[in-house]
Amino acid sequence: MSILKVLLYPDERLFQKCEPVTVFDDKLAKTTKDMLETMYADEGCGLAASQVGIMKRFCVIDVSETHTEPLILVNPEIVSHEGQVNCSEGCLSIPDYREMVKRFQKIKVVAQDVKGEKIELEAEDLLSRCIQHEMDHMDGIMFVDRGSPLKKQIFKRWMKKHVFVEKES
Repeated sequence: MSILKVLLYPDERLFQKCEPVTVFDDKLAKTTKDMLETMYADEGCGLAASQVGIMKRFCVIDVSETHTEPLILVNPEIVSHEGQVNCSEGCLSIPDYREMVKRFQKIKVVAQDVKGEKIELEAEDLLSRCIQHEMDHMDGIMFVDRGSPLKKQIFKRWMKKHVFVEKES
């Protein structure tokens, strides 16, 4: 396995809509393992393929404190939702910045695993928010795009003061 380079805001690829995965092979399985290793190394709880420059609809997630419950979602779709919560979010593509984001509190998701098998799951709280965050990446949406005009101005001022230094792979 290897650590992948995480794209940093404002890389244009972060704003592109991803294509569905149609090939379920060893390359996909290896990529998801590399993404998990990258996510764990950066102390994240989710990483979308687009964040490592792969413009396909899949992500890795692990919201467990022990990093022992990895979840891989390929071509995920939210089929139902309920409630809303407003919680602080961050992103590996915007290091050291957090913002309050409104998300569905509970969701039901249909997706595929790395072998192409259909999976269904219900998620709430942190897992629900993480799935929605990663699915936003697949649609070219950053969490800062979900903020009010004032929050967007605050973020723009913050960005002017911060220069991201890319980590060596």
